[in-house]
Amino acid sequence: MATANEHVVKVLNSLIETTLDSANGYREAAENAQSSQFSSMFSDRAMRREQLVSELQQEVRSFGGEPETDQSLLGKAHNKFVDLKNAIMGGDDKAVINEVERGEDMIKAKYAAVIDDDELPTTSRDLINRAYGTIKADHDEVSRLKHQFN
Repeated sequence: MATANEHVVKVLNSLIETTLDSANGYREAAENAQSSQFSSMFSDRAMRREQLVSELQQEVRSFGGEPETDQSLLGKAHNKFVDLKNAIMGGDDKAVINEVERGEDMIKAKYAAVIDDDELPTTSRDLINRAYGTIKADHDEVSRLKHQFN
């Protein structure tokens, strides 16, 4: 049976992987965006997600765990797919924003799934709630951008 700390570390490490996926996805989006406005916005978001990763990693350490430092295999595969797709199709801003929204849907769902985990201590839940608020706002903004293109 897993201890309470093991559960917290597992949940937080899962969020770290997903947040690293998001940071790398935003970096890819910044590189592929044609508009300097979008490129700048995506770069800023990548940095904010990296800051969140640092906070989550510190929280893992506070429970005696070893924090994740790499994104998930699925995230790596998705980034490679986006690279390939952009190389073949010549990604425009609409395509980049569509991919960003897909990524935002994934991270938002991941955080939403653990936000009410009663087995998590208050400090972890507070961190996850703050992060979720930012992620949801980012998601909603990207969704609005996507609908402007359609």
